[in-house]
Amino acid sequence: MAQQTSKTVRLIKKYPNRRLYDTQSSAYITLADVKELVLGSEEFQVVDAKSGEDLTRSILLQIILEEESGGVPMFSATALSQIIRFYGHAMQGVMGSFLEKNIQVLMDIQDRMAEQSQGLYKQQFGPEVWAQLMNVQTPALQNMMNSYIEQSRNLFVQMQDQMQDQTRSMFSVFPFGEADAEASAKRKKK
Repeated sequence: MAQQTSKTVRLIKKYPNRRLYDTQSSAYITLADVKELVLGSEEFQVVDAKSGEDLTRSILLQIILEEESGGVPMFSATALSQIIRFYGHAMQGVMGSFLEKNIQVLMDIQDRMAEQSQGLYKQQFGPEVWAQLMNVQTPALQNMMNSYIEQSRNLFVQMQDQMQDQTRSMFSVFPFGEADAEASAKRKKK
């Protein structure tokens, strides 16, 4: 009889003194340790030790803040400003989904490149080799990403046009559609 293994989510408790306690290793850990869990694709959840409230997103945002504050930031001030503008906007949910899916596309591309390089060279590249490869390939990757973004933009505009056409045709059966069209035509003549 085969034994079933179920992957359990690693539980990390955050105490009022801001310390993080890893229940799997029975030890206090730091944000750097949590970052290592993320890099290792380890599933975990951070909860408030008293209330049980899920604090995972908050901890991940702290890690991003630390990464953005030091070294080479990933986001420009313009990109961060644009992201902030989506909060409270009707497109907020779409933006989150859009970013998540595009990040997944980038991860898939990275995985595919790793598989292809391993097949070609029969070895796994370390971070240094990847950095050198990316420096050489940056213009090609940027062109590929610009093309992808342009295609995404065109697809979004087409989708928006189709939605507007469908909305117009759906509401054209109602009499107020004609009255609005006539009122608009009269305003244009003045």
